[in-house]
Amino acid sequence: MIASLRALIILIGLITLWQLTVMIFQLPPYILPTPHQVFSVLVTRAPLIANESAITITETLLGLLIGILLGSCAAITMAYFRSLSLWVLPILIISQALPTFAIAPLLVIWFGYGMASKIATAVLMIFFPVASAFYDGLRRTDSGYLDLAKTMNARKWRIFTHIRIPNALPSLASGIRVATVAAPIGAIVGEWVGASHGLGYLMLNANARMQIDLMFAALFALVIFSLLLYFLVDKILHRIIFWN
Repeated sequence: MIASLRALIILIGLITLWQLTVMIFQLPPYILPTPHQVFSVLVTRAPLIANESAITITETLLGLLIGILLGSCAAITMAYFRSLSLWVLPILIISQALPTFAIAPLLVIWFGYGMASKIATAVLMIFFPVASAFYDGLRRTDSGYLDLAKTMNARKWRIFTHIRIPNALPSLASGIRVATVAAPIGAIVGEWVGASHGLGYLMLNANARMQIDLMFAALFALVIFSLLLYFLVDKILHRIIFWN
């Protein structure tokens, strides 16, 4: 109840600040529309925004799932085969050193203008946070647990699956939370580079036609989806990793 009230107060405060900014500086609608204008467009153009949102949501969810899966597999591989991490870890760092905007056009060329290139862009942004957080957790297993398992002659794989992975799941959860925030950004970046549908495509078209109220309405829909996705994932993680 308190959290909901706090969120409502923050929302009202931001909308009030937005309205005051437009009034004080007397900004025209093509610079910054009022909240009323944006919400009016959000209602009148709801079918269009909903159709484009469905595409972006699909790209985001698929990118998030694939990114988490690949990142987890990479972390487990590096932690289990220590010598392999010396080769794989630099590749992971290089993949993040390259700007996403620089790689996104190549992904469009390789995967086309459909969903595949947007999913690939999202995966590229998600992969490293998940892999690095999970790998760090796998390396920081309590030595007391490991020593006890060794005295009981536990095999390496059983130590890994029964001790190291459960111990590292809270770190993986932190990486997934970061990835959940980055996933919609990856999908939108892919749509900005080359797409014929999606919220990113809608925002670009609205901006080119000086329909700033429609662009803000699409942005508002993206923000709402991102918040709902984050809190849903966070709740699921709390349920699964109940010992954290």
